[in-house]
Amino acid sequence: MNILTIEDLGVTFSTETGDVPAVRGVSLHVRPGETLALVGESGSGKSTVALAAMGLLPGNARASGRVAVDGTEIVGASEASLARLRGRTASMVFQEPATALDPLTRVGAQIAEVVRNHRDVSRSEAAREAVELLRRVGIPEPERRASAFPFQLSGGQRQRVVIAMAIANSPSLLIADEPTTALDVTVQAEILDLLRRLAADSGTGVLLVTHNMGVVADFADRVAVMLRGEVVETGPVEQVLLRPEHAYTRGLLAAVPRLRFSGEDAPPAEEPPVVRLRDVSVRFGRVQALDGVSFDVRPGETVGLVGESGSGKSTAARVALGLVAPAAGSVSLFGADLGRVRGRKRRALLSGVGVVLQDPVASLDARMSVAECVAEPLRVHRRGMSGAERRDRVAKVLELVRLPGELAGRGPRELSGGQRQRVSLARALVLEPRLLVADEPTSALDVSVQRTVLEVIAELQRELGFACLFVSHDLAVVQEFAQRVVVMRDGRVEEQGPTMSTLLRPETEYTRRLIAAVPVPDPVVQRRRRAEQQAEVTA
Repeated sequence: MNILTIEDLGVTFSTETGDVPAVRGVSLHVRPGETLALVGESGSGKSTVALAAMGLLPGNARASGRVAVDGTEIVGASEASLARLRGRTASMVFQEPATALDPLTRVGAQIAEVVRNHRDVSRSEAAREAVELLRRVGIPEPERRASAFPFQLSGGQRQRVVIAMAIANSPSLLIADEPTTALDVTVQAEILDLLRRLAADSGTGVLLVTHNMGVVADFADRVAVMLRGEVVETGPVEQVLLRPEHAYTRGLLAAVPRLRFSGEDAPPAEEPPVVRLRDVSVRFGRVQALDGVSFDVRPGETVGLVGESGSGKSTAARVALGLVAPAAGSVSLFGADLGRVRGRKRRALLSGVGVVLQDPVASLDARMSVAECVAEPLRVHRRGMSGAERRDRVAKVLELVRLPGELAGRGPRELSGGQRQRVSLARALVLEPRLLVADEPTSALDVSVQRTVLEVIAELQRELGFACLFVSHDLAVVQEFAQRVVVMRDGRVEEQGPTMSTLLRPETEYTRRLIAAVPVPDPVVQRRRRAEQQAEVTA
C-alpha cells in the first residue's frame, strides 16, 4: 500500500495576467519506509507538488487529479479534515526553519503544542515528550534546550527542532522540502542520517524535494525528475543517477560540482597580496569570533574560505571588507593599513572591492530597476561621470555577466534567482574592483544556475584580473574554483595551502571530516563511503 499516491495531478495558478499552469499530469507514489527524491531546477514544479500533497496550495491555485495520503483524499478536502491530517498522518519540513518556528516561544513549548494538538495528553506529559523528541533528534542537553528560544540555537539545531515537531506524532508520511540546503556539509550529513534512521525505525515514507544530487545519492531509494511542471524521468536512484535516459537529467548531473580525488595544484602567485590578514582577532561580546587568523589573497587568484557554520569564515571576509574592526592584529588592503586609513582615502580604498552575497534579494533595492541597481556604485564613487557614461558602463557590465539588455528596465523581483545573482555580480564589478569578496554566492541556486554563475565569475576573473575571496561551505565548488584554500574552525585557521594538496592530503582530522561529509552524486560510491564512515565510528 502506498503512503502517498499522486495520479495525473495538475495545478494552475490564477494571476493578473491569466492562468499559469505549474504542474501537468504528474503521477507519483511513495511506499512505507521508502524515500522518493523529487529533483529539478527552480520553477520545475517540485515544491508545488509537495504543497499539493499536504493540501497547502495558496488560494489562487486550482488542483485537479488525485492526491491521497494514507488513504485520505486531499484534492477537494475540507480544511477541517486537512488540519486533522497535518502533523498526525503527514508532516512537512521546510528549507528555512525560521519560517516554521515562533521566535517568541520556547522550542519545548512549540513541540509540546504539536503533541497536544493531535493527542489527549496533559501539559506535563507533552513537555516530557518534547524533551524526549529533542533527545531523539540529537539535540545536546535536551532538558536545557527545551527552554531555549529559536534564536539561541544554531541553524542545524533549529532544523532538528523542526524535524522533532514533524515526527512528534509518528506520521506515515514526511515531506522534506530542501531540508539541508542552508546547512554546512557536516550538519547536512547529520540531518540526513537522522531522517534515514527515522524512516527505517518507524516505516515513515519520505518525499524529499531537493536540487542536491549528492543528497539524492546518499538518501533516496527512487528519483523523479521534473521539468516545466512535468515528470520527465523516474526510476531507482542508481538507474537515474548512473544511467540517465533523459537529456535534461544528463544536463543536471553534468552541472553538479564533484570532489576530485586526484589532481595537481597550479604554481602559486608571487605578487604582493591584494589583502592580507595578520594575527587578526575579533570579539562580539563574550564570543571570540576570530582568534589569530592570518591569510593572504594575491592578484588574480581565488582563495576559498571554508568551514562549518560558526567557524568564523564570514567574519574574516567582513574584516577584509573593513566592515568589522579587529580587536587585535592588522589588515592590509592594496598595501595600505586598513586600520589607519580614514575618510575619503578609506572610501577610495574600499571602492576597489566588490561584494556578492548569498541572497541577492537582500542586497538589491526592490524599488530600483536592474540598471539603477548596477549604476548606484557609480553614482556614489564616480560622481564625475555623466549620465550617458553611466548608462554605457552599465550596459557593458550587464553584457559581461551574460544578461540581455532588455532586462535592464525590470525590477529585481521580476528576475529568476540566477539572474538576480548575476545582477549582484554586475553591481560588484561595475567599478572594476581589484578584489571580489563572494560570500556563499551560489549555495541557494540550482546546480545548473550555480554552474553558470561560477563560469561567469571565472571568465570575468581571467578577463579583468581581479582577486577573489570566496566564502563557501561547498568543498566541491571550492576545489573547482579556488587555487588556495583556508580551512577555519571555531574562529581559527585549522590549515591552509594549495587547494588540491590540502583537500587530497589534509593534515588535520577536522579537514578530513569535512571532506568525508560531502555527498557525491553516485549512490554506489556514496553507499560505500557511508559504510566506511560507520566502520570507523564503531572501530
